[in-house]
Amino acid sequence: MDEITINNILYDYYGELLTESERSHFEDYYFHNLTLAEIAQKHGLSRNAIHKTIKKVESKLKNYEDKLKLHEKSKQIKEIVKDKELLKKIEEIL
Repeated sequence: MDEITINNILYDYYGELLTESERSHFEDYYFHNLTLAEIAQKHGLSRNAIHKTIKKVESKLKNYEDKLKLHEKSKQIKEIVKDKELLKKIEEIL
């Protein structure tokens, strides 16, 4: 899996653990495809500050996964559970 996909998946699991500004910058960059310069202008910050924030968020997301392993556990459950209804119920819980 490429890094963009991994970051998006991890954001789904751990995005609520980020600050509002971290979420905003991450979403602008990854979901709205804005450039660093566009995000900087939107938030009244420097391009470098946005770059650092996005790198910090990526690091945080990986750190959360290293410690909590929610994505890894979810993949393992999906490999084990073959019953589609049961898998759907498990995913709702996760």
